[in-house]
Parts: sequence; structure tokens; C-alpha cells
Amino acid sequence: MEQDLFVIGTKVEHSQFGLGVITNANLTTLTIFFMNRGDKEIARNFQGLKLVEESKVTDQGGRAPSISLADLEKVFTGVLRRYVDFPETVEMADRWKKGTLILKPASSELKPKEIPIDSFFHKIVLVRDRLRVLEQRINSNEKLEDNEKVNLQQYITRIYGSLTTFNVLFKHKEQYFIGEKGAED
Repeated sequence: MEQDLFVIGTKVEHSQFGLGVITNANLTTLTIFFMNRGDKEIARNFQGLKLVEESKVTDQGGRAPSISLADLEKVFTGVLRRYVDFPETVEMADRWKKGTLILKPASSELKPKEIPIDSFFHKIVLVRDRLRVLEQRINSNEKLEDNEKVNLQQYITRIYGSLTTFNVLFKHKEQYFIGEKGAED
């Protein structure tokens, strides 16, 4: 088989590791990501590697582009989050760690309620994760019409917008809640 076909993005099959995608290629070896085994480095001249599907990814010169491990991690993490109930690691902003949320009633006869911010933040993240799962289930539901999916998706987006107040608690901006106004930016 022509070795020129083994470029980044090519889908291959290995007798022992199963199906995989080439993630890096150099003169002597290929790095292949196998769903069940992770990254494996294999000699280019290994005879047991079968081409499943040629890469459709090319740069302006018609060559397969190089891709960083960080880029691949983002892609695979995104896929896992989308299709598996895979919890994302979400960090709270450092300034809130070990803090306390105090709910003070208007009536002086009632006691204030103190809640560790860590616990409150955890509940907010759970709400966000469950909204994401709901979105996925709506989008993959074959019984819903497209217009029904759009209406439900818009409603969920408005819920996200209602929760943007809590973005101050998140350490990383890419994990913020984004509502309708933020989606337009």
C-alpha cells in the first residue's frame, strides 16, 4: 500500500488495536489514536495496518496539515462531552475558594443561612451539565420535528442567559454560561 496515503486524518485499522485515526506522521513512524487504546506509535512500514478511509483534510498546498496534541485533546474532549455523559473539570475562581455565601432574610427575626461557596458552585455546575445533556437529547431525538428542536433549544439558551450572573464564580471564561446576547457576539 502506498505510504503517501498515511497522512494526518486518515482512518486506519490495526489487527490488534482496532480502528484509529492518524494524528501525527513523520518519515519512520505514525502516531495513531485508537478509541479503545489511546495513542500508539507504529512503524510506517508495519504491514498489518489497513486503510479504512483516506484523509479529507488538506492545507492550501493539498497536503495534510500538522496538528498539535493540544488541538487533538480539545477535539476528542469535545466529542466525548457531546456523546458521553462525561463530566468536565470545572474550576472555581480562586478568590471564591473557601468562601461563604450568606443568605440574609429581610426580617431580623430570622437567622441568615450560610452556605459554603464550593457547595453552591458545585450545584451550579451540575445544573449546567444537566442542561447540556438535555440539549443533546433534544438534538438527537428522532421524534421531534426540526422546528420543535429549535424552539426547545432557544428556550434552553434563555435559561443559560438567566444563569450568566454566576459566571463570576468560574475560573475559565470558556466555561461561562452564554445566553442569547452572548451567542450573537
